[in-house]
Amino acid sequence: MSITKESELVGMKKVSEVVAYTLKEMISYARPGMSTMELDRFGAGILKDFGANSAPYKTYQFPGWTCISVGKEFCHGIPSSKRILKEGDLVNIDVSAELNGFWSDNGASFVLGEDQFGHQKLVDASKIILKKAVDQIRGGVKISAIGHLMETEARKYGFKVIKNLGGHGIGRRLHEQPDELLNFKNPFDQRRFKKNSVVAIETFISTLSTYAIENGDGWTLVGNKGGFMAQHEHTLVVTDHRPIILTEKNQLWD
Repeated sequence: MSITKESELVGMKKVSEVVAYTLKEMISYARPGMSTMELDRFGAGILKDFGANSAPYKTYQFPGWTCISVGKEFCHGIPSSKRILKEGDLVNIDVSAELNGFWSDNGASFVLGEDQFGHQKLVDASKIILKKAVDQIRGGVKISAIGHLMETEARKYGFKVIKNLGGHGIGRRLHEQPDELLNFKNPFDQRRFKKNSVVAIETFISTLSTYAIENGDGWTLVGNKGGFMAQHEHTLVVTDHRPIILTEKNQLWD
């Protein structure tokens, strides 16, 4: 969507604050020995208290309120009573919600407890790359240029990017135009970011894989060559200057 009046900006800020708060609280609540279903129900309680609806459920009938992926699961992980979190796990939580007709999206990967398996380097790289990408987005900037920046930065850290996942427009629905805001330079993509448009910018930084494939449950994505992936995401409004980060109350790179 494009912001055309103050009431739309107010609506986007409100739902974005809800998803940012929910994500932050879920990360703080997560602990070893907890199931991903228990963590999802905790997040669901927060969203319900605000009167918000789960965006993936409302849009796609996803079997959970939030997406929680663990270990070699890249994204869209289904909350389960059988999936038990362990010390040192690489965890990704993606919270998206609808409130009063407005939609927002916020996600983050993190290491649970002590970094026993060396995932923190990947997580930190993803955070830094998201910040650098967001800092460069302006009205008129080529979408492919931001993708190029993301891939270039990933390579500097010794990582790869997932080429069939990307950010997206958002606002009145979960997924809108512009779609496929990719993490690499698509030479055929001549689109530019438009002032006042609302987009969800996401990193998909990986250790081994360059494509995500479905693992057989109809939802969860893993890498085509295995390995691990970190994702971080903010919803923002494009301006002539630095974007307005609507989910800024959860500053992922702090």
